[in-house]
Amino acid sequence: MKVYGNTEVVNALHRMVESGHIPHAMLLHEDDGGGAFPLVLNFLEELYGGNPRVKKLIHPDIHFVFPVAGADKPVSLQYIGKFRELLLENPYFFENELYAAIGIEGKQSNISVHEARSILERLSLSAVEGGCRTVVLYLPEKMNAQAANALLKMVEEPPQKTLFLLITHAPEKVLLTIASRCLHLRVQPLSPEADREVHAGEAAGNSALVDLFHDLLEAVVARDMLGALETGEAVADLKVREQQKTFCRLASEDLRRIFLLQKMPSLARIPEGEEDFYIRMARSLKPTFPRKGMAALDRSLLLVERNVNQKILFTHLVNQLYTL
Repeated sequence: MKVYGNTEVVNALHRMVESGHIPHAMLLHEDDGGGAFPLVLNFLEELYGGNPRVKKLIHPDIHFVFPVAGADKPVSLQYIGKFRELLLENPYFFENELYAAIGIEGKQSNISVHEARSILERLSLSAVEGGCRTVVLYLPEKMNAQAANALLKMVEEPPQKTLFLLITHAPEKVLLTIASRCLHLRVQPLSPEADREVHAGEAAGNSALVDLFHDLLEAVVARDMLGALETGEAVADLKVREQQKTFCRLASEDLRRIFLLQKMPSLARIPEGEEDFYIRMARSLKPTFPRKGMAALDRSLLLVERNVNQKILFTHLVNQLYTL
């Protein structure tokens, strides 16, 4: 499976397999739509001796866990077929693409205590092939407190030949007692060229959301409150809650670029052809704006996940950004 960049992480994982010294739990921090899954799957293919079932995602000793939603205590196993299809089609998928694939768009997703118990039940059985048992857990920050506490002892003191690989977008939101038991690996963001290659289908939709945020920033700089509120209403009117969450993430990334242009311009990676906009925003916005704006967007993302009224939420966000 193709890996873009991340040579240091690739080499570190290879050395683990080669030496036989493998941490029992690793936490890989990727940006949404980043490269953690290709790294994990290539690592597991090497760890399991090139077994072709690893590449096909059907190895009996590798268990995939991800956030789900719905009634009747759903767990990942109920959606594993759709998950495999998505991962095989594009291992660089975005979080919202997972929810679309398994049919839970617009619902509150989480990793529940029922999921944790399902994991513990599967790990109580001997490895089918007598080797290592692996749990690949996507978005551990989605675990509720009950689930995290149920898994804590297993992560702290796993049975022999048991491996936990956690893929997170927000390591600061992972239960500290679990995160502290893991080796942390940062998966570096995709280059602009690689991002365009692996996210060609998603680019148009994300581009529209970025344009909305650019309209909002233009209104803030021009002191056009009406225009800013109209943009906020457009975000609130997005039909799928995952799009609103993606808006918050993309907007935060935009502010990070502006922050870097203000403080460390050599580190700012500006999309080709958009240099004029970002340079103008970096000059027009206060130096404190990006940091405070990112905090407001992080808070808005959290409230979207909690299903707060969208009209009120994004009107408040616009007011916060306008008055920074």
